[in-house]
Amino acid sequence: MSTANASPSVKASVPPGMIARPGEGHVGAGVTLGAGALVHESAYVDDGASIGAGSRVWHFCHVNGGAVIGARCSLGQNVVVMNGVTVGDNARIQNNVSLYEGVELEDDVFCGPSMVFTNVINPRSSVSRKHEYQRTLVRRGASIGANATIVCGVTIGRHAFIGAGAVVTRDVPDFALMAGVPARRIGWMSEAGHRLDVVGPHAGDATAEELRCPGTGRRYLRRGDMVTPVEEQQ
Repeated sequence: MSTANASPSVKASVPPGMIARPGEGHVGAGVTLGAGALVHESAYVDDGASIGAGSRVWHFCHVNGGAVIGARCSLGQNVVVMNGVTVGDNARIQNNVSLYEGVELEDDVFCGPSMVFTNVINPRSSVSRKHEYQRTLVRRGASIGANATIVCGVTIGRHAFIGAGAVVTRDVPDFALMAGVPARRIGWMSEAGHRLDVVGPHAGDATAEELRCPGTGRRYLRRGDMVTPVEEQQ
């Protein structure tokens, strides 16, 4: 890593093997790096990419031009982020994940190791379908387990939890716990990441079921396939 043009304070604050300024190593001069963002010297970040304050891009990653990464994100080893991808703040992208064009992650999303996104329903090597990329949206706070596959064109709801190895082929409701091939809902998860316990019918409303987070005690209401925290009902 070259630090010849860095101020003494910048030199002292950048760990060995990390880059903090555009135009150094494999970080293009046209890259936007927020305050405190660091890129490992083995990673490539192309001109036109934007990486938010405090984010980390680790070994052998490739962030393409046009990608937007929010603040306080972590991109693990061998992550690829394609042109046009948007990642919100505080996302955690674990090793060996590719974010293809058409994928959008909101704030606080977790992508487990080697999980897979797609962007074409019916790919053929001999047929160009770049004009058929489908959008995949992962809403705030959702978690996707290791080796899960997300077939393109779906929305994963807020704070949903996709189990390891699941194959998601349709939209996932907020707070849903999904598992299997194809993925099916097997329960509900709290915002804190605990499986919700069923308390019983909600007092005064026979159409609603009350759920409780065993970790925090927070209460939720379920009506059909819609779960919301109790305070959002008030």
